[in-house]
Amino acid sequence: MKAGIYLHIPFCKSRCSYCDFATDVFKNAETVERYVNALCKEISNSRFQIPDTENQKPKTKNQIETIYFGGGTPSLLSPKQLERILNSIHKKFSVEPEIELTMELNPATMTLETVREYRSLGVNRASFGAQTFDDTELKRLGRKHTANDVRETIELLRNAGFDNVSFDLIAGLPRQSLKDWQRNLDEALKLKPEHLSLYLLEIHEGTPLAEQIRSNRQPLPDEDLAAEMYELTIEKTARKGYAQYEISNFSLPQRESKHNSKYWLCEPVFAFGVSAHSFDGERRWANERDTAKYVALIEKDESAIVYEEAIEAASEFVFLGLRMMKGVDLAGFEKRFGVNLLSKYAEDIERLRSLELIEIAENRLRLTNKGALFSNEVFAVFV
Repeated sequence: MKAGIYLHIPFCKSRCSYCDFATDVFKNAETVERYVNALCKEISNSRFQIPDTENQKPKTKNQIETIYFGGGTPSLLSPKQLERILNSIHKKFSVEPEIELTMELNPATMTLETVREYRSLGVNRASFGAQTFDDTELKRLGRKHTANDVRETIELLRNAGFDNVSFDLIAGLPRQSLKDWQRNLDEALKLKPEHLSLYLLEIHEGTPLAEQIRSNRQPLPDEDLAAEMYELTIEKTARKGYAQYEISNFSLPQRESKHNSKYWLCEPVFAFGVSAHSFDGERRWANERDTAKYVALIEKDESAIVYEEAIEAASEFVFLGLRMMKGVDLAGFEKRFGVNLLSKYAEDIERLRSLELIEIAENRLRLTNKGALFSNEVFAVFV
């Protein structure tokens, strides 16, 4: 089985009100350079292995078919820093020639020259957070770009040779109406990206947005309205030729995110950097969440891993697989785990079917459109 690699670049120009990722406000170039040095060192010293299920022994060199730079704002890296990180990966791993190499970008943070250099280094997929085409909402969220910056970013990426572009939008923002969301969708589809991630807003404890809602400075998003927005999303994207392949992700044919699909299919992903979470099919582990502590640990040749657990593989295979609209292959599940899924969860599955949250078709267990909206209730059964 081939793996993916995730690299976390935590630096941002500012922090968004809804974000609960491990991020740091960008301070100076020296801090970023020190972090890149630590990242390269962590990669070089790593001992990750994927067990060979046929021969029951680890392979000498893991094969990598996706690389994903997330954050934070990876586009704050200079092309030379990006090249150093990629060189470290190529020395340590066997990288497929036709790799999907994604970099997250922030609108209005790049020049055409820089993006062309990223492209020349092998970055062939760009992903960025548009979030909304309403400038007032963007300010409310703490975003520094404008709606027009999003349009200009798409044009810049096209001019640099990118033919695989994705961006995010968030539905259900405080004070956002159904008409507002429809306008967002229309604007997004007009730009014709190959991929769209269209999320319903989640309120994370500890974020500025959660505090604003708690203190009544922002209204609590309306769940019924969010449901209408989700239904509208499915309808409008389908009309423009986008397939919903995962609860929140839509793509043109053959443009699904290969890297993100690895998480949903329980395939191995080796992750590097502060707060990075890895998975090898049997266990999950995570790095130190504080950037300064992470760098200090790596510089002292110590492990940055602060958490590790063995996972219940069968359970994860089901609830993560159900995020994909094609669902879980029942025959494949039984072959892999030696258990009949329908028998094991017979009572729960019957209840979820009666609520029209799941369906069984072509020997696959999958969410209905209604089930996708209430997916957490379905997932709770299998956790």
